[in-house]
Amino acid sequence: MADPENALAPKQEEEADPHFEPVIKLTEQVDTKTHEEDEDVLFKMRAKLFRFDADAAEWKERGTGDVRLLAHKETHKVRLVMRRDKTLKVCANHVISSDMRLQPNIGSDRSWVWKVAADYSESPPTAETLAIRFANSDNAGQFKTAFEDGQKKNASLAASTDAPAAPAAEAEGKSADATTVAPAAEGESTESTTAAADAKADDAKADAPAADEAAATVDAGGE
Repeated sequence: MADPENALAPKQEEEADPHFEPVIKLTEQVDTKTHEEDEDVLFKMRAKLFRFDADAAEWKERGTGDVRLLAHKETHKVRLVMRRDKTLKVCANHVISSDMRLQPNIGSDRSWVWKVAADYSESPPTAETLAIRFANSDNAGQFKTAFEDGQKKNASLAASTDAPAAPAAEAEGKSADATTVAPAAEGESTESTTAAADAKADDAKADAPAADEAAATVDAGGE
């Protein structure tokens, strides 16, 4: 006879492995574009960015992350882009123009200050006074070198874009000169045409008696 089951004996617990079917199944993957796919990274370094609040007359932190200098693969134009850590929200986005000047922050050898006429990190773009701080002075020096190189590249691109304008203007000038000379040429052509017409008229008059003689001959033959 089997011993009755001891109610006080510990029971072996079954392993619980719950499985729940997802309510919504995601079948399509959405590609997120950053608008940086067509650009090459020229410079990348971790830093902290600040903006000067004119109303409060104080510096306010804008974010910490990687500041990058990007060059477009087709236009080769260089811009500065910085995104915050984790959220990747843009906190700086502007073209490096030749009128920008990196000035050392007072009392710090690892920080730079510059002014931006149009920063596109916010909509609509705004004019900002920005300051960036690096971990040490060496990193700050590397950023300054890369920043100024970007300025030179953009300046050379602008110069090369403006260069064809001069030959075009010269061509337009030549075209205008040709147009100016054209009426004189037309006048000469008109005079020569008139002279030719007069000569033909004279020849016609000279040939008139011959024509009358020929007509007389024909009449005589007809008679």
